[in-house]
Amino acid sequence: MTPTYRKRYKKRRTRKEQLQMRILMILIAVILLGSILGIIHKVKQERAQQTVSDSSWDITDKKYVDQRPELDVELLPVNEYSRPGLALKKVRGIVVHYTANPGTTAIQNRNYFAGLEQSHQTKASSHFVIGLDGEIVQCIPCNEIAYASNNRNSDTIAIECCIPDDTGKFNDSTYQSLIQLTTWLIGRYDLGIEDVIRHYDVTGKNCPKYFVEHESAWEDFHDDLAAYIEKNGVDKE
Repeated sequence: MTPTYRKRYKKRRTRKEQLQMRILMILIAVILLGSILGIIHKVKQERAQQTVSDSSWDITDKKYVDQRPELDVELLPVNEYSRPGLALKKVRGIVVHYTANPGTTAIQNRNYFAGLEQSHQTKASSHFVIGLDGEIVQCIPCNEIAYASNNRNSDTIAIECCIPDDTGKFNDSTYQSLIQLTTWLIGRYDLGIEDVIRHYDVTGKNCPKYFVEHESAWEDFHDDLAAYIEKNGVDKE
């Protein structure tokens, strides 16, 4: 191979390698562009879905539920372990909890709170407990704090929900009563759907378990609150 031919061969090879490199770069760019467009499309879809969901929550600006659900008022005795008797001056939210005691009833959980006055085991309580048959037991007046939601005790109403098993999922009777009680409280204190939160949202605790482990179920719950207000609410003046 002569020096001249070798030089031409090397030049052609260099051009071929450059062309291959350009083709490779183009392919990489196309793949990256496709991935980016896919991500953008997914984000737009999620935002669109969220916008639709959030828009339904605006119903609280137009309607409120004025029908109080049936309550079994069984107030705890005033004591430092479950009903301190401290004023709750402004309600800014509603916190949903679960009892973590599968199979127990609303009154059993209420009595557990009452028994803390003697046992001194811990400080705990809730304004309401919803049972497996949908019964609602009120333990603490809504103008007093409950020992339920840590640093949000001072401005929230707490609702404990009984569970049939370890999944933490509420049965239909409990769920429907939770919707009725929550929507009534939303109207009573002029709150929005977004003001209904989980214990998890305050402290990171796995409570209520099913709503923490199944985010879509929690979102569905908010949508069900809005739908209930839409159907059963009265117009705000």
